[in-house]
Amino acid sequence: MAKLYFRHGAMGSSKTANALMVEYNYYERGKKALLLKPQLDNRDGEKIIRSRMGLQKECMFVEDLVKMSDKEIQEYDCVIVDEAQFCKKAEIELFVHIVDDLSIPVICYGLRTDFRREPFEGSIWLLAWADVIEEIKTVCWCGQGAQCNTRITPEGKVVKQGAQIVLGANDNYVALCRRHYKEEKIGPDA
Repeated sequence: MAKLYFRHGAMGSSKTANALMVEYNYYERGKKALLLKPQLDNRDGEKIIRSRMGLQKECMFVEDLVKMSDKEIQEYDCVIVDEAQFCKKAEIELFVHIVDDLSIPVICYGLRTDFRREPFEGSIWLLAWADVIEEIKTVCWCGQGAQCNTRITPEGKVVKQGAQIVLGANDNYVALCRRHYKEEKIGPDA
């Protein structure tokens, strides 16, 4: 039975690398996985998913999936979505349709919350509707589990106000445990 998966983790937890490895596993077994990301995520160029480790693969946009017929979608054995927190409710509903009506598993990777610790639209609906919710763990500089996606300035100061979406990686964000997020301490000497 197909399921909708939401694999979430703080920034730097290897979500994208995991998504690319799962796609490769399907490929190795002669299966076809459809790799997607929201069009909003243009950090790595158009229709490219790239992990911080350097793994990369061409993909389609979630917005392209919306235009596909059920018959076209059924050509795939699995749908893998990176940066699923940026998806809209209607797109998550489409993932549910793919799982429930087309019997194709959909595996979504993304953040649960933003830098203010508030949920993204896509994450809200994935948490509500996913059959399986899994945390991909990462650690704070102190060694504790990191749950907070902390936005920082180029000078290393913590930012707790502003637009929900500012694309970036290690240059803009650091994963912290709740204690160090609250203390705004991004390292042992900070």
